Amino acid sequence: MINFDLTADEQKNVRAALAFLRHRLGTWKTLAKVLKMKERSLTNVANGRTATPMLTYKIAKLGSVSFEDVTTGRFPSPGTCPHCGRGPDGEPIRLAGDE
Repeated sequence: MINFDLTADEQKNVRAALAFLRHRLGTWKTLAKVLKMKERSLTNVANGRTATPMLTYKIAKLGSVSFEDVTTGRFPSPGTCPHCGRGPDGEPIRLAGDE
């Protein structure tokens, strides 16, 4: 049987990506709408509930990165400003749908 549970470190990295996206999009409500999830589900994960592989996949898709980038902490890139979304190179991290 395949185990799809995320490790404690992966959970931490998913929460960091979730927090980044919340800052980037402004509100939990906006992020929930974009991810097609309930706001309460996202805030529960942000406050310590288990992040699912499906949420991780949705975060990866929105960030235009791989599932592994989210679970390993490569998204957002270390040194990325959570407020303006600029990466360590000074360029903004683009999300799916950004023009």
